[in-house]
Amino acid sequence: MTAQTFLKTNPEGKEYLPSRRTVEIVGHELLTDSIVRLTVRDEYIAQHSQAAQFANLYSKNNQQISPRPFGIAEINGDEVSFIFAVVGRGTAEFAQLHVGDSIDILGPLGKPFDLSAPGRYLTIGGGLGVPPVLHAAEKLAGRSDATCTAMYGYRDVHFADDFAARYCDDVRSIDNAQGNVIDLLNSWLEEQQGEQQAQQDGRPDLSDVHILTCGPHPMMKAVASWAREHGVEAQLSLEERMGCGYGTCVVCITPTVDGNKKVCIDGPVFTREELGWN
Repeated sequence: MTAQTFLKTNPEGKEYLPSRRTVEIVGHELLTDSIVRLTVRDEYIAQHSQAAQFANLYSKNNQQISPRPFGIAEINGDEVSFIFAVVGRGTAEFAQLHVGDSIDILGPLGKPFDLSAPGRYLTIGGGLGVPPVLHAAEKLAGRSDATCTAMYGYRDVHFADDFAARYCDDVRSIDNAQGNVIDLLNSWLEEQQGEQQAQQDGRPDLSDVHILTCGPHPMMKAVASWAREHGVEAQLSLEERMGCGYGTCVVCITPTVDGNKKVCIDGPVFTREELGWN
């Protein structure tokens, strides 16, 4: 899927992205001491967002010029949920919002995961990389031609397993004291070897397996390496610091095999081949 945002069409037939707008806070939940699930009401994002897209949230502090990009985690009717960690002044401000408050928002932005192929999807999230793959699981739920297995790596608290269980056929998680997502992948692979008739090389057939992942770069590079080793397609949603979120400021540059790309509009989703993570 090519880089795009999801646009409206005006009466003259010209496409445009709805501008920054004010929306209502309709949900606030503390998942851990520092991780918040914030829900807003925004009909446009709810109707048009795709997995791994994000939205910009804007501070009410005029000294905080740049918005904060947050991956869309779930959609329920016209309600849009985000999951984020409190790491600075902006996120601390958003964490203090209450139901009935308002916030400015822009989106959906960025290139989404391509979920068009049938098959078995492994949605792999690390830490605060969970929201994009959770949204992917939500989009895959109920499809007769696809299954979804969630694999989440946490620092400590397993804060998203219950959300993933709404959509996935199987949810597996691990924290730093137990191991990492590669351990989960290897365990899953051993099960496939026991359940499937092996190919001529002794390996199970993984031709219908698709990996979707988001998280820290070292984790995603390890997942990409595992995918390459086992001949599995992998799409990676990059986490990069952004300024504007729509391609103007050129802050979120990442190297690819075709030169530097902007994560906000050329991504955040790239294949492992595009990134050269082979």
